[in-house]
Amino acid sequence: MPWDVRFTAKARKNFQKLPKKVKVTFQLLLSEMEICGPNANEWPNYGKLSEDCYHCHLKKGNPTYVAVWRVTSKKEKIIEVIYVGTHEKANYDRLY
Repeated sequence: MPWDVRFTAKARKNFQKLPKKVKVTFQLLLSEMEICGPNANEWPNYGKLSEDCYHCHLKKGNPTYVAVWRVTSKKEKIIEVIYVGTHEKANYDRLY
């Protein structure tokens, strides 16, 4: 059974503002999450922020783009993307 990947309203809005190349990279990450779940071990700077919250870099450099997501239901296999955008605007303390 594949994972259900959802977005917060803010993440969906931020996605629309991403440069095209970053959008394509992010969509690849989403496809992997749907198949493999929340762990993105092969992605740059992937890491756990808490027990059920994760992040990785989508594009290095200046600006660096990141994605942050959390598992909202392990039983129902639901992942929620809570932030996608520049690293500078990611307030990690408030995201999870």
